[in-house]
Amino acid sequence: MNNRTLVKNLAALPDGPVTVSGWVETVRDQKKVQFVILRDESGAVQLVNPATREVDENADAEASARLATTEAISALAHGSFIRVTGDLKHDERVKLGGIEVKIGTLDVVAEAHPETPIAADSSLDKRMDWRFLDLRHPKQNLIFRIQTTFLHALRTYWVENDFVEIQTPKLMASASESRAELFEVGYFEGTAYLAQSPQFFKQMAQPAGFGKVFEVGPAFRADPSFTSRHATEFTSIDAEVSWVESHEDVMKMHEELLVAGFTAVKQKHGAEIAELFGIELEVPTLPFPRIPLREAKQIVADRGYVIPRDDADIDPEGERQISAHVREALGHDFVFLTDWDISLRPFYHMRHPEDLTLTNSYDLIYNGVEISTGAQREHRIDVLVEQAREKGLDPEELEFYLDFFRYGVPPHGGFGMGLARVLMLMLNEHSIRETTYLFRGPTRLLP
Repeated sequence: MNNRTLVKNLAALPDGPVTVSGWVETVRDQKKVQFVILRDESGAVQLVNPATREVDENADAEASARLATTEAISALAHGSFIRVTGDLKHDERVKLGGIEVKIGTLDVVAEAHPETPIAADSSLDKRMDWRFLDLRHPKQNLIFRIQTTFLHALRTYWVENDFVEIQTPKLMASASESRAELFEVGYFEGTAYLAQSPQFFKQMAQPAGFGKVFEVGPAFRADPSFTSRHATEFTSIDAEVSWVESHEDVMKMHEELLVAGFTAVKQKHGAEIAELFGIELEVPTLPFPRIPLREAKQIVADRGYVIPRDDADIDPEGERQISAHVREALGHDFVFLTDWDISLRPFYHMRHPEDLTLTNSYDLIYNGVEISTGAQREHRIDVLVEQAREKGLDPEELEFYLDFFRYGVPPHGGFGMGLARVLMLMLNEHSIRETTYLFRGPTRLLP
């Protein structure tokens, strides 16, 4: 039976025998005493061993065992996995948590190579080469505990609000909107495409009568970008709901969902985030600000930045500028940019009833970076076909999708959001490589 105790649980135990297991972080091998910092998935603890450097030929078994333990500790390499049984002692003089374990027996479960391939000052790309070692760092470890808490809170919100979880296929028979940014894969005698998003399939759940659905799953973009916020494979957070009156209903659900996620993260990890990332995580207030895109572009221009494009879009610097405005004027880190021009949106976004050049859609900007796109979808088959033609798409290539709308579908809308981007901005990191377990980009397929 495994009687291992996690480091985080040691402080609550009385003095006495314990077994701990983890990897060696540091060794201080002094003449009369040895100290080992052992770290496991929950924290670090100091191990102490009164050193026995030699014994005479008549030494008993206990003395010989102490010598063997001393020699084993002296030979420990950083990163070796060990199991230790010993005596837990509470001592406020111990800087690391006020506790230590006096080593009784030590078992080297897996010995590490003595030369570690990465260091604290290694480049990000080098750390990605050795990601399994990089992830041992407490800061990196915390990122994925935060991710777990965040996603659990989102799921809790969805489940408590009667959403249905779905898992959509990632192999598609045809291009979702166009063949741009799509990965083609051989599929028996034909060709398949890796899904850019679950968009069409989560919409399929609406005529199916599911009402409200969500998915957390992989998405793929054949985008040769090398920016800090792009990846060729990423985790997408998606939701779609029936009976919306406009994109406002989607935004309301979206902001409530994020508040639930941030609240859970702050409650469980706020102190650790402050310690390891040096930031005080704030839970955003409701409602999030909403600014029509045209108005946002004027605000940006008034701040002295002219977006260097002829179209109606907003560029990354424009996103940073509008975020700065919202933070200064409204004290908020989030802003919905609404009512996007039809030229910037896919054919299935519903047009604005009062201005057919605009769509009932939004981008959500967080700390100067776009993290999500949402919209009300067009559910009328005749309008949908016409809008597809306007975008230069052949309706015949979209037959499987258009069939969803031929047998009745309620008004609906939803969003897709990148998980790694949210975590990157939440923790003030500089790249989604830090907040992605194993990053995939144009030049990275390993590890």
